[in-house]
Amino acid sequence: MTRGALRPDDAERLRQFKAEFFKALAHPLRIWILELLRNGPMSVTQIQEATGIPSSSVSQQLAVLRGRNILTTERRGTTIIYSVADAELFELLDVARRLFNAHLSDTIDLLRLVEDEGVAAGER
Repeated sequence: MTRGALRPDDAERLRQFKAEFFKALAHPLRIWILELLRNGPMSVTQIQEATGIPSSSVSQQLAVLRGRNILTTERRGTTIIYSVADAELFELLDVARRLFNAHLSDTIDLLRLVEDEGVAAGER
């Protein structure tokens, strides 16, 4: 198939691929693991020690990330070392952090307005 020849279901397949990628990021422990790996490759044991989460849970989440090709592995003796496959992922997480911060800042501003409104009305 040439690069320009698209099949009718290609657009849907691409949307599904994107959704599956983002689903792989949709777990607090997976995000925590990625934040840890920002500092460099780590083993399951190192991640478990850093998070305090049982190694079986850590391994399960690593498998999800690896299954979406977000992580790569390297064997060092009997130890498997995990690292992020593409450092651009950290740019994506940074953009998300800025979006979340903006959203939360707006929410905080609204909460302050509600609080100020209550004070102005004589509530305690």
